[in-house]
Amino acid sequence: MKLNKLLFSAVCIAAIFGCQNDDDNTVKPPINTEINFQYKTSINVGGEGASEISAFDAITKKLFTVNVESNQISVNNISNLDAPVLDTPIDLSVYGAPNSVAIYDGKLAVAVEADPKQNPGKILVYNTSDNSLLNEYTVGALPDMVTFSKDGKLIISANEGEPNDDYTIDPLGTISIIDLSDDSVTTLDFTSFNNQEAALEAQGFRVFGPGATLAQDVEPEYVAVSEDSNTAWVSLQENNGIAKVNLVAKTIEAIYPLGYKDHNAVGNEMDASDKDDVTALKNWPVLGMYQPDAITTVNIGGTDYIFSANEGDSRDYDGFSEEERVEDLTLDETAYPASSDFQNEVNLGRLKTTSTLGDIDNDGDVDQIYSYGARSFSVWSGSGSLLYDSGNSIATETLNETPTRFNDEDGRSDDKGAEPEAVEILNIGNERYILFVGLERTDQVMVYDVTNPMAPKFISILSHAGDEAPEGLLVIPAADSPNGKDLLVVSNEDSGTVSFYENIQ
Repeated sequence: MKLNKLLFSAVCIAAIFGCQNDDDNTVKPPINTEINFQYKTSINVGGEGASEISAFDAITKKLFTVNVESNQISVNNISNLDAPVLDTPIDLSVYGAPNSVAIYDGKLAVAVEADPKQNPGKILVYNTSDNSLLNEYTVGALPDMVTFSKDGKLIISANEGEPNDDYTIDPLGTISIIDLSDDSVTTLDFTSFNNQEAALEAQGFRVFGPGATLAQDVEPEYVAVSEDSNTAWVSLQENNGIAKVNLVAKTIEAIYPLGYKDHNAVGNEMDASDKDDVTALKNWPVLGMYQPDAITTVNIGGTDYIFSANEGDSRDYDGFSEEERVEDLTLDETAYPASSDFQNEVNLGRLKTTSTLGDIDNDGDVDQIYSYGARSFSVWSGSGSLLYDSGNSIATETLNETPTRFNDEDGRSDDKGAEPEAVEILNIGNERYILFVGLERTDQVMVYDVTNPMAPKFISILSHAGDEAPEGLLVIPAADSPNGKDLLVVSNEDSGTVSFYENIQ
Protein backbone atom coordinates (compact mmCIF):
# COMPACT_ATOMS: atom_id res chain seq x y z
CA MET A 1 0.00 0.00 0.00
CA LYS A 2 2.78 2.44 0.86
CA LEU A 3 4.49 1.70 -2.46
CA ASN A 4 1.24 2.31 -4.37
CA LYS A 5 0.71 5.59 -2.58
CA LEU A 6 4.26 6.67 -3.40
CA LEU A 7 3.79 5.76 -7.07
CA PHE A 8 0.47 7.62 -7.19
CA SER A 9 2.07 10.71 -5.63
CA ALA A 10 4.95 10.62 -8.10
CA VAL A 11 2.56 10.39 -11.04
CA CYS A 12 0.57 13.36 -9.73
CA ILE A 13 3.69 15.47 -9.23
CA ALA A 14 4.96 14.59 -12.72
CA ALA A 15 1.61 15.47 -14.20
CA ILE A 16 1.57 18.85 -12.44
CA PHE A 17 5.08 19.74 -13.61
CA GLY A 18 4.35 18.41 -17.07
CA CYS A 19 1.38 20.73 -17.38
CA GLN A 20 3.41 23.66 -16.12
CA ASN A 21 6.09 23.08 -18.76
CA ASP A 22 3.65 22.46 -21.62
CA ASP A 23 3.13 25.81 -23.36
CA ASP A 24 -0.05 24.57 -24.97
CA ASN A 25 -1.66 23.89 -21.60
CA THR A 26 -0.34 26.83 -19.61
CA VAL A 27 -3.01 29.35 -18.71
CA LYS A 28 -1.52 32.76 -19.47
CA PRO A 29 -2.76 35.85 -17.70
CA PRO A 30 -4.89 38.07 -19.91
CA ILE A 31 -3.23 41.14 -21.42
CA ASN A 32 -4.61 44.41 -20.15
CA THR A 33 -5.81 46.17 -23.27
CA GLU A 34 -7.51 49.08 -21.55
CA ILE A 35 -6.37 52.49 -22.74
CA ASN A 36 -6.36 55.56 -20.52
CA PHE A 37 -3.30 57.72 -21.08
CA GLN A 38 -2.81 60.55 -18.62
CA TYR A 39 -0.14 63.21 -18.27
CA LYS A 40 2.67 62.13 -15.93
CA THR A 41 5.50 64.68 -16.00
CA SER A 42 7.78 66.79 -18.20
CA ILE A 43 11.49 67.47 -18.40
CA ASN A 44 13.07 70.64 -19.73
CA VAL A 45 15.55 70.24 -22.58
CA GLY A 46 16.17 73.88 -23.44
CA GLY A 47 14.57 76.98 -24.87
CA GLU A 48 12.19 77.34 -27.80
CA GLY A 49 13.00 74.90 -30.59
CA ALA A 50 15.37 72.82 -28.46
CA SER A 51 13.51 69.51 -28.20
CA GLU A 52 12.77 67.61 -31.42
CA ILE A 53 13.17 63.81 -31.47
CA SER A 54 13.77 61.37 -28.60
CA ALA A 55 14.89 57.75 -28.31
CA PHE A 56 14.82 55.47 -25.24
CA ASP A 57 17.40 52.89 -24.22
CA ALA A 58 15.76 50.09 -22.25
CA ILE A 59 19.14 48.85 -20.99
CA THR A 60 20.27 52.03 -19.23
CA LYS A 61 16.79 53.59 -18.87
CA LYS A 62 18.13 56.76 -20.49
CA LEU A 63 16.25 59.08 -22.82
CA PHE A 64 18.28 60.71 -25.60
CA THR A 65 16.79 63.88 -27.12
CA VAL A 66 17.90 65.98 -30.08
CA ASN A 67 18.73 69.41 -28.65
CA VAL A 68 19.03 71.83 -31.55
CA GLU A 69 19.55 74.83 -29.29
CA SER A 70 22.73 73.43 -27.74
CA ASN A 71 23.88 71.36 -30.72
CA GLN A 72 23.93 68.24 -28.61
CA ILE A 73 22.01 65.17 -27.58
CA SER A 74 20.51 65.77 -24.16
CA VAL A 75 20.50 62.71 -21.92
CA ASN A 76 18.12 62.06 -19.02
CA ASN A 77 18.01 59.01 -16.81
CA ILE A 78 14.32 58.20 -16.35
CA SER A 79 14.69 55.11 -14.15
CA ASN A 80 12.49 57.01 -11.72
CA LEU A 81 9.94 58.95 -13.72
CA ASP A 82 8.99 60.89 -10.62
CA ALA A 83 12.51 62.28 -10.48
CA PRO A 84 14.33 62.20 -13.85
CA VAL A 85 18.06 62.90 -13.62
CA LEU A 86 19.95 65.02 -16.16
CA ASP A 87 22.96 63.07 -17.40
CA THR A 88 26.05 64.06 -19.37
CA PRO A 89 25.03 65.26 -22.86
CA ILE A 90 26.69 64.27 -26.14
CA ASP A 91 28.39 67.30 -27.68
CA LEU A 92 28.10 67.42 -31.48
CA SER A 93 29.62 70.84 -32.14
CA VAL A 94 32.58 69.40 -34.08
CA TYR A 95 30.29 67.41 -36.38
CA GLY A 96 27.26 69.56 -37.23
CA ALA A 97 23.60 69.97 -36.30
CA PRO A 98 21.65 66.89 -35.09
CA ASN A 99 18.30 66.05 -36.65
CA SER A 100 17.29 62.62 -35.42
CA VAL A 101 18.15 59.77 -33.05
CA ALA A 102 17.40 56.05 -32.86
CA ILE A 103 18.40 53.25 -30.47
CA TYR A 104 18.89 49.51 -30.71
CA ASP A 105 20.48 47.23 -28.09
CA GLY A 106 22.67 49.83 -26.43
CA LYS A 107 23.66 51.65 -29.61
CA LEU A 108 22.55 55.22 -30.32
CA ALA A 109 22.46 56.42 -33.95
CA VAL A 110 22.49 60.19 -34.53
CA ALA A 111 21.77 61.89 -37.85
CA VAL A 112 23.93 64.99 -38.28
CA GLU A 113 23.77 67.52 -41.11
CA ALA A 114 26.89 69.22 -42.45
CA ASP A 115 27.59 72.93 -42.74
CA PRO A 116 26.56 73.81 -45.38
CA LYS A 117 23.76 71.26 -45.32
CA GLN A 118 24.12 70.57 -49.05
CA ASN A 119 27.32 68.62 -48.26
CA PRO A 120 27.24 64.93 -47.25
CA GLY A 121 26.07 64.36 -43.69
CA LYS A 122 26.98 61.76 -41.10
CA ILE A 123 25.42 59.04 -38.99
CA LEU A 124 27.26 58.80 -35.66
CA VAL A 125 26.89 55.70 -33.46
CA TYR A 126 27.45 55.91 -29.70
CA ASN A 127 27.45 53.50 -26.78
CA THR A 128 24.45 54.40 -24.63
CA SER A 129 26.13 53.37 -21.38
CA ASP A 130 29.07 55.82 -21.52
CA ASN A 131 28.41 58.07 -24.57
CA SER A 132 31.56 56.81 -26.28
CA LEU A 133 31.68 57.12 -30.07
CA LEU A 134 31.67 53.69 -31.69
CA ASN A 135 31.67 54.63 -35.36
CA GLU A 136 30.78 57.30 -37.89
CA TYR A 137 29.43 56.90 -41.41
CA THR A 138 29.18 59.37 -44.29
CA VAL A 139 25.74 59.49 -45.91
CA GLY A 140 23.83 61.79 -48.28
CA ALA A 141 23.09 65.47 -47.88
CA LEU A 142 20.95 66.50 -44.91
CA PRO A 143 20.15 63.23 -43.10
CA ASP A 144 16.84 64.24 -41.55
CA MET A 145 15.70 60.96 -40.01
CA VAL A 146 17.50 57.82 -38.87
CA THR A 147 16.23 54.44 -37.70
CA PHE A 148 17.37 50.86 -37.14
CA SER A 149 15.88 47.88 -38.91
CA LYS A 150 13.77 45.78 -36.56
CA ASP A 151 16.49 43.11 -36.32
CA GLY A 152 19.14 45.75 -35.57
CA LYS A 153 21.38 44.74 -38.47
CA LEU A 154 20.89 47.92 -40.52
CA ILE A 155 20.71 51.65 -39.97
CA ILE A 156 18.64 53.58 -42.52
CA SER A 157 18.66 57.33 -43.01
CA ALA A 158 16.44 59.61 -45.10
CA ASN A 159 18.72 62.25 -46.60
CA GLU A 160 16.54 65.18 -47.60
CA GLY A 161 18.97 66.95 -49.90
CA GLU A 162 17.40 70.40 -49.59
CA PRO A 163 18.63 73.21 -51.88
CA ASN A 164 20.41 76.32 -50.65
CA ASP A 165 18.35 79.47 -50.13
CA ASP A 166 19.28 80.89 -53.53
CA TYR A 167 18.23 77.58 -55.10
CA THR A 168 21.51 77.43 -57.02
CA ILE A 169 22.67 74.18 -55.41
CA ASP A 170 20.18 71.31 -55.20
CA PRO A 171 21.79 68.01 -54.11
CA LEU A 172 20.24 64.65 -54.77
CA GLY A 173 17.69 63.37 -52.30
CA THR A 174 18.97 59.99 -51.10
CA ILE A 175 18.46 57.05 -48.76
CA SER A 176 21.47 55.49 -47.00
CA ILE A 177 21.63 51.91 -45.73
CA ILE A 178 24.39 51.13 -43.24
CA ASP A 179 25.11 47.41 -42.86
CA LEU A 180 26.51 46.88 -39.38
CA SER A 181 27.87 43.44 -40.25
CA ASP A 182 30.64 44.98 -42.35
CA ASP A 183 30.16 48.75 -41.77
CA SER A 184 29.38 49.29 -45.46
CA VAL A 185 27.29 52.25 -46.56
CA THR A 186 25.02 52.08 -49.59
CA THR A 187 23.51 55.42 -50.58
CA LEU A 188 20.62 55.16 -53.03
CA ASP A 189 19.42 57.96 -55.27
CA PHE A 190 16.45 58.32 -57.61
CA THR A 191 18.20 58.83 -60.95
CA SER A 192 16.68 55.64 -62.36
CA PHE A 193 13.25 57.27 -61.99
CA ASN A 194 14.08 60.41 -63.97
CA ASN A 195 12.54 58.94 -67.12
CA GLN A 196 9.30 58.17 -65.23
CA GLU A 197 8.64 61.75 -64.19
CA ALA A 198 5.72 62.43 -66.52
CA ALA A 199 3.93 59.20 -65.61
CA LEU A 200 4.39 59.79 -61.90
CA GLU A 201 3.20 63.40 -62.11
CA ALA A 202 0.05 62.26 -63.90
CA GLN A 203 -0.75 60.23 -60.76
CA GLY A 204 -0.21 63.09 -58.32
CA PHE A 205 3.55 63.10 -57.75
CA ARG A 206 5.26 66.51 -57.77
CA VAL A 207 8.54 67.52 -59.41
CA PHE A 208 8.67 71.30 -59.41
CA GLY A 209 11.99 72.80 -58.28
CA PRO A 210 13.40 75.17 -60.90
CA GLY A 211 15.56 73.21 -63.33
CA ALA A 212 15.60 70.13 -61.09
CA THR A 213 15.54 66.55 -62.24
CA LEU A 214 13.31 64.15 -60.33
CA ALA A 215 16.37 62.80 -58.52
CA GLN A 216 17.31 66.30 -57.34
CA ASP A 217 13.75 67.27 -56.51
CA VAL A 218 12.82 64.37 -54.21
CA GLU A 219 13.32 65.09 -50.53
CA PRO A 220 13.21 61.90 -48.40
CA GLU A 221 11.66 62.80 -45.05
CA TYR A 222 10.89 59.80 -42.85
CA VAL A 223 11.56 56.04 -42.78
CA ALA A 224 9.34 53.16 -41.64
CA VAL A 225 10.72 49.60 -41.59
CA SER A 226 8.74 46.37 -41.94
CA GLU A 227 8.59 43.84 -39.10
CA ASP A 228 10.74 41.37 -41.08
CA SER A 229 13.36 44.06 -41.80
CA ASN A 230 13.17 43.35 -45.53
CA THR A 231 11.43 46.55 -46.62
CA ALA A 232 11.47 50.25 -45.83
CA TRP A 233 8.99 52.89 -46.88
CA VAL A 234 10.19 56.48 -47.10
CA SER A 235 7.94 59.53 -47.22
CA LEU A 236 8.76 62.13 -49.90
CA GLN A 237 6.83 64.97 -48.34
CA GLU A 238 7.14 67.92 -50.72
CA ASN A 239 6.77 65.54 -53.65
CA ASN A 240 3.54 63.98 -52.33
CA GLY A 241 4.77 60.41 -52.52
CA ILE A 242 6.21 57.38 -50.74
CA ALA A 243 9.19 55.33 -51.91
CA LYS A 244 9.54 51.59 -51.34
CA VAL A 245 13.04 50.28 -50.59
CA ASN A 246 14.20 46.67 -50.77
CA LEU A 247 16.58 46.41 -47.82
CA VAL A 248 17.85 42.98 -48.88
CA ALA A 249 18.81 43.98 -52.42
CA LYS A 250 19.46 47.58 -51.28
CA THR A 251 17.50 49.12 -54.12
CA ILE A 252 14.60 51.56 -54.47
CA GLU A 253 11.81 49.44 -55.90
CA ALA A 254 9.10 52.01 -56.53
CA ILE A 255 7.72 55.49 -56.05
CA TYR A 256 4.05 55.67 -55.10
CA PRO A 257 2.30 58.97 -55.94
CA LEU A 258 -0.31 59.72 -53.28
CA GLY A 259 -2.71 61.82 -55.33
CA TYR A 260 -5.11 64.32 -53.82
CA LYS A 261 -7.88 64.60 -51.24
CA ASP A 262 -11.20 66.11 -52.33
CA HIS A 263 -12.32 68.69 -49.77
CA ASN A 264 -15.62 68.97 -51.61
CA ALA A 265 -16.54 65.41 -50.61
CA VAL A 266 -18.75 64.64 -47.63
CA GLY A 267 -16.58 63.97 -44.59
CA ASN A 268 -13.66 66.04 -45.88
CA GLU A 269 -14.92 69.45 -44.79
CA MET A 270 -12.41 72.03 -43.50
CA ASP A 271 -12.13 75.56 -42.18
CA ALA A 272 -10.19 77.42 -44.89
CA SER A 273 -9.99 80.90 -43.34
CA ASP A 274 -8.36 82.53 -40.34
CA LYS A 275 -10.43 85.68 -40.87
CA ASP A 276 -13.99 84.32 -40.80
CA ASP A 277 -14.54 84.80 -37.04
CA VAL A 278 -16.09 81.33 -36.87
CA THR A 279 -14.87 77.78 -36.52
CA ALA A 280 -17.08 75.98 -38.99
CA LEU A 281 -16.19 73.09 -41.27
CA LYS A 282 -17.41 73.42 -44.86
CA ASN A 283 -16.93 71.71 -48.19
CA TRP A 284 -14.78 73.63 -50.66
CA PRO A 285 -13.73 72.93 -54.28
CA VAL A 286 -10.13 72.32 -53.21
CA LEU A 287 -7.81 69.35 -53.59
CA GLY A 288 -5.39 68.68 -50.73
CA MET A 289 -1.96 67.19 -51.32
CA TYR A 290 -1.39 64.46 -48.71
CA GLN A 291 2.34 65.27 -48.27
CA PRO A 292 3.05 63.07 -45.23
CA ASP A 293 5.75 63.95 -42.74
CA ALA A 294 6.17 61.06 -40.29
CA ILE A 295 5.09 57.56 -41.27
CA THR A 296 5.06 54.29 -39.37
CA THR A 297 4.23 50.74 -40.29
CA VAL A 298 2.72 47.77 -38.51
CA ASN A 299 1.92 44.22 -39.57
CA ILE A 300 -1.56 43.14 -38.52
CA GLY A 301 -2.81 39.70 -39.50
CA GLY A 302 0.06 39.21 -41.92
CA THR A 303 -0.55 42.48 -43.80
CA ASP A 304 1.70 45.53 -43.76
CA TYR A 305 -0.06 48.86 -43.17
CA ILE A 306 1.57 52.29 -43.44
CA PHE A 307 0.20 55.13 -41.30
CA SER A 308 0.98 58.69 -42.35
CA ALA A 309 0.68 62.11 -40.68
CA ASN A 310 -0.43 64.31 -43.57
CA GLU A 311 1.14 67.57 -42.46
CA GLY A 312 1.87 69.18 -45.83
CA ASP A 313 4.82 71.37 -46.74
CA SER A 314 5.75 74.03 -49.28
CA ARG A 315 9.00 75.35 -50.70
CA ASP A 316 9.60 78.96 -49.79
CA TYR A 317 13.15 80.08 -50.56
CA ASP A 318 14.66 83.38 -51.63
CA GLY A 319 15.49 81.82 -54.99
CA PHE A 320 12.12 80.14 -55.46
CA SER A 321 8.78 80.17 -53.67
CA GLU A 322 5.63 78.34 -54.66
CA GLU A 323 3.34 79.84 -52.01
CA GLU A 324 0.30 81.84 -53.15
CA ARG A 325 -2.94 82.75 -51.43
CA VAL A 326 -6.17 82.16 -53.32
CA GLU A 327 -6.98 85.88 -53.14
CA ASP A 328 -3.91 86.53 -55.33
CA LEU A 329 -4.78 83.98 -58.03
CA THR A 330 -6.52 84.47 -61.34
CA LEU A 331 -9.31 81.92 -61.14
CA ASP A 332 -11.08 80.25 -64.03
CA GLU A 333 -14.59 81.72 -64.18
CA THR A 334 -16.20 78.39 -65.01
CA ALA A 335 -14.59 76.45 -62.19
CA TYR A 336 -14.77 79.30 -59.67
CA PRO A 337 -17.53 81.76 -60.66
CA ALA A 338 -17.23 85.26 -59.26
CA SER A 339 -20.77 85.01 -57.92
CA SER A 340 -19.56 82.52 -55.31
CA ASP A 341 -17.04 85.05 -53.95
CA PHE A 342 -14.35 82.40 -53.43
CA GLN A 343 -11.56 84.98 -53.13
CA ASN A 344 -13.14 86.74 -50.18
CA GLU A 345 -10.92 86.29 -47.12
CA VAL A 346 -13.79 84.75 -45.15
CA ASN A 347 -14.14 82.06 -47.83
CA LEU A 348 -11.08 80.73 -49.70
CA GLY A 349 -9.18 83.99 -50.13
CA ARG A 350 -6.72 83.36 -47.31
CA LEU A 351 -6.03 79.70 -48.14
CA LYS A 352 -2.42 79.00 -49.07
CA THR A 353 -1.98 77.19 -52.34
CA THR A 354 0.78 76.46 -54.84
CA SER A 355 1.74 78.27 -58.02
CA THR A 356 3.03 75.00 -59.49
CA LEU A 357 -0.35 73.30 -60.00
CA GLY A 358 -3.85 74.20 -61.11
CA ASP A 359 -3.66 75.65 -64.63
CA ILE A 360 -4.91 72.48 -66.26
CA ASP A 361 -5.51 73.89 -69.75
CA ASN A 362 -2.47 76.19 -69.74
CA ASP A 363 -4.49 79.34 -70.43
CA GLY A 364 -3.05 81.39 -67.58
CA ASP A 365 -5.80 80.97 -64.97
CA VAL A 366 -6.30 78.43 -62.19
CA ASP A 367 -8.80 75.66 -62.91
CA GLN A 368 -8.15 73.77 -59.68
CA ILE A 369 -7.01 75.03 -56.28
CA TYR A 370 -4.58 72.81 -54.36
CA SER A 371 -3.82 73.11 -50.63
CA TYR A 372 -0.93 71.79 -48.55
CA GLY A 373 -1.47 68.63 -46.55
CA ALA A 374 -4.67 66.67 -46.00
CA ARG A 375 -5.31 67.71 -42.37
CA SER A 376 -5.61 64.03 -41.50
CA PHE A 377 -3.85 60.74 -40.99
CA SER A 378 -4.08 58.02 -43.61
CA VAL A 379 -3.60 54.27 -43.88
CA TRP A 380 -1.84 52.96 -46.99
CA SER A 381 -1.08 49.49 -48.29
CA GLY A 382 2.51 48.38 -48.78
CA SER A 383 2.05 49.16 -52.47
CA GLY A 384 0.88 52.71 -51.89
CA SER A 385 -2.90 52.31 -52.19
CA LEU A 386 -5.05 54.49 -49.94
CA LEU A 387 -7.01 52.23 -47.59
CA TYR A 388 -8.37 54.81 -45.17
CA ASP A 389 -8.24 58.54 -44.52
CA SER A 390 -9.44 60.18 -41.31
CA GLY A 391 -11.28 62.88 -43.27
CA ASN A 392 -12.19 65.76 -40.97
CA SER A 393 -11.90 63.70 -37.77
CA ILE A 394 -9.01 65.74 -36.35
CA ALA A 395 -10.84 69.04 -36.85
CA THR A 396 -14.16 67.63 -35.66
CA GLU A 397 -12.81 66.06 -32.47
CA THR A 398 -10.74 69.14 -31.67
CA LEU A 399 -13.82 71.34 -32.02
CA ASN A 400 -15.84 68.98 -29.85
CA GLU A 401 -13.34 68.61 -27.01
CA THR A 402 -11.03 71.65 -27.05
CA PRO A 403 -12.55 74.32 -29.32
CA THR A 404 -10.20 77.05 -28.09
CA ARG A 405 -7.26 75.09 -29.52
CA PHE A 406 -8.87 74.45 -32.90
CA ASN A 407 -6.26 75.16 -35.61
CA ASP A 408 -4.25 77.20 -33.09
CA GLU A 409 -7.18 79.44 -32.15
CA ASP A 410 -8.25 79.45 -35.82
CA GLY A 411 -4.98 81.15 -36.74
CA ARG A 412 -3.78 78.27 -38.91
CA SER A 413 -7.01 77.46 -40.70
CA ASP A 414 -5.72 79.17 -43.84
CA ASP A 415 -2.50 77.15 -43.82
CA LYS A 416 -2.49 73.46 -42.90
CA GLY A 417 -4.95 73.33 -40.03
CA ALA A 418 -3.79 71.40 -36.97
CA GLU A 419 -0.74 70.10 -38.88
CA PRO A 420 -0.60 66.40 -38.03
CA GLU A 421 3.15 65.89 -37.93
CA ALA A 422 4.00 62.70 -36.04
CA VAL A 423 2.53 59.20 -35.85
CA GLU A 424 3.41 56.27 -33.61
CA ILE A 425 1.73 52.95 -32.84
CA LEU A 426 1.62 51.03 -29.56
CA ASN A 427 1.24 47.29 -30.06
CA ILE A 428 -0.34 45.70 -27.00
CA GLY A 429 0.39 41.98 -27.15
CA ASN A 430 -0.59 41.72 -30.82
CA GLU A 431 -4.15 42.12 -29.60
CA ARG A 432 -4.71 45.86 -29.79
CA TYR A 433 -3.04 48.62 -31.75
CA ILE A 434 -3.18 52.23 -30.60
CA LEU A 435 -2.28 55.10 -32.93
CA PHE A 436 -0.98 58.43 -31.64
CA VAL A 437 -1.04 61.46 -33.94
CA GLY A 438 0.90 64.57 -32.89
CA LEU A 439 -0.68 67.91 -33.82
CA GLU A 440 1.95 70.63 -34.06
CA ARG A 441 -0.38 73.64 -34.15
CA THR A 442 -2.91 72.63 -31.48
CA ASP A 443 -0.23 71.28 -29.09
CA GLN A 444 -2.07 67.99 -28.74
CA VAL A 445 -1.91 64.26 -29.45
CA MET A 446 -4.87 62.37 -30.90
CA VAL A 447 -5.42 58.77 -29.79
CA TYR A 448 -7.14 56.19 -32.01
CA ASP A 449 -7.73 52.45 -31.85
CA VAL A 450 -6.49 51.03 -35.17
CA THR A 451 -6.78 47.35 -34.37
CA ASN A 452 -8.91 47.31 -37.51
CA PRO A 453 -6.82 49.59 -39.76
CA MET A 454 -9.74 49.98 -42.14
CA ALA A 455 -11.96 51.43 -39.42
CA PRO A 456 -10.00 53.41 -36.79
CA LYS A 457 -11.90 54.54 -33.70
CA PHE A 458 -11.25 57.81 -31.91
CA ILE A 459 -10.40 57.41 -28.21
CA SER A 460 -9.22 60.72 -26.79
CA ILE A 461 -7.13 63.87 -27.12
CA LEU A 462 -4.07 64.34 -24.92
CA SER A 463 -3.44 67.95 -23.95
CA HIS A 464 -1.13 69.52 -21.43
CA ALA A 465 0.30 73.04 -21.40
CA GLY A 466 -0.14 75.31 -24.41
CA ASP A 467 2.45 76.24 -27.05
CA GLU A 468 4.26 72.92 -26.96
CA ALA A 469 4.21 71.93 -30.67
CA PRO A 470 4.76 68.14 -30.62
CA GLU A 471 7.54 67.31 -33.06
CA GLY A 472 8.30 63.67 -32.28
CA LEU A 473 6.40 60.82 -30.65
CA LEU A 474 7.86 57.73 -29.02
CA VAL A 475 6.08 54.79 -27.40
CA ILE A 476 7.71 52.73 -24.65
CA PRO A 477 5.79 49.48 -24.09
CA ALA A 478 5.21 48.34 -20.53
CA ALA A 479 7.76 45.53 -20.84
CA ASP A 480 10.56 48.10 -21.37
CA SER A 481 9.13 50.98 -19.38
CA PRO A 482 10.90 52.18 -16.22
CA ASN A 483 7.61 52.14 -14.28
CA GLY A 484 6.04 49.05 -15.85
CA LYS A 485 3.36 51.04 -17.68
CA ASP A 486 2.94 51.85 -21.35
CA LEU A 487 4.38 55.31 -21.95
CA LEU A 488 3.97 57.93 -24.65
CA VAL A 489 6.93 60.32 -24.89
CA VAL A 490 6.29 63.63 -26.67
CA SER A 491 9.17 65.86 -27.78
CA ASN A 492 7.86 69.43 -27.88
CA GLU A 493 9.60 71.83 -30.22
CA ASP A 494 8.15 75.17 -29.08
CA SER A 495 8.39 74.63 -25.34
CA GLY A 496 11.72 72.80 -25.48
CA THR A 497 10.36 70.07 -23.24
CA VAL A 498 9.68 66.35 -23.29
CA SER A 499 6.32 65.24 -21.88
CA PHE A 500 5.42 61.80 -20.58
CA TYR A 501 1.96 60.23 -20.63
CA GLU A 502 1.29 56.89 -18.98
CA ASN A 503 -1.44 54.34 -19.44
CA ILE A 504 -2.91 54.21 -15.95
CA GLN A 505 -5.07 51.14 -16.56
